[in-house]
Amino acid sequence: MEGEKIWVCEDSQEGIFTGIYDAWASGYKKEECVIQVGEIGNYRLFAQYFSVKTEEEKAWKVAKTILRRMGERAYRHICSAISSTDQEKGNAVFHTLILGFAMEDASKAMTYLSNPYVGKVFTLSRQVYNEVHHFMEFLRFRQLEIGILFAKIHPKNDILTHITPHFADRLPMEDFIIYDSVREKMAIHPKQKRWSIVQDKNFQIEKTKEESKDEEQIQELFRSFCKTIAVKERENKELQRQMLPLKFRDNMPEFEESKWISHYEEKSY
Repeated sequence: MEGEKIWVCEDSQEGIFTGIYDAWASGYKKEECVIQVGEIGNYRLFAQYFSVKTEEEKAWKVAKTILRRMGERAYRHICSAISSTDQEKGNAVFHTLILGFAMEDASKAMTYLSNPYVGKVFTLSRQVYNEVHHFMEFLRFRQLEIGILFAKIHPKNDILTHITPHFADRLPMEDFIIYDSVREKMAIHPKQKRWSIVQDKNFQIEKTKEESKDEEQIQELFRSFCKTIAVKERENKELQRQMLPLKFRDNMPEFEESKWISHYEEKSY
């Protein structure tokens, strides 16, 4: 009895694209192929499993084909969807490509939102984009004693590669690090040079608590400013939550418990 053919790949863009390459080149019916991200949970009855070894050359070939056949807009949607935490993302991307490459004009594939795979890719892409947009607004850098700018985030999705170009473009003359504490990796940007992503499970986060004197003065000025303009009788904490959701406050210096100011004093969360 024929069953599904499942390619198990690592949770990364390179890993998923390599899995797609291997599945496509396997010769099996594409409708039977499944791209699974991460470890195998419950094995499926009658299914065949293939372990995918990530290869940059294969991943690059898939990326180039998507760009050539489907265009940059579709490619951005696919890359954003892959940054999601959803474990079905790899399979959704694979079957979206099957649809697109079968069309005379593959660039129109992402308009077929009634297709469950295309619809899922679009939904995941939008979710990731929304989080990226929020972190571009709410991310805060602190100047450390050693002179570099440091920001710590804990996003739901893997968005480092999406937000770092934004700050590299705006801070080209600064050395900065954006640390994703959930995935234990960081974006490193040396001034006037290209940025890179580094995985470091032994990163000593406690060393980032040593701030420069300029940073302490800036934070004190900001707290004084907020306290001065605050009108206690018109305080509206519900509106504050709408304008600045609680989930983005944990890594913002303005809301560190040791530096709390009365205008924002709200320990209930």
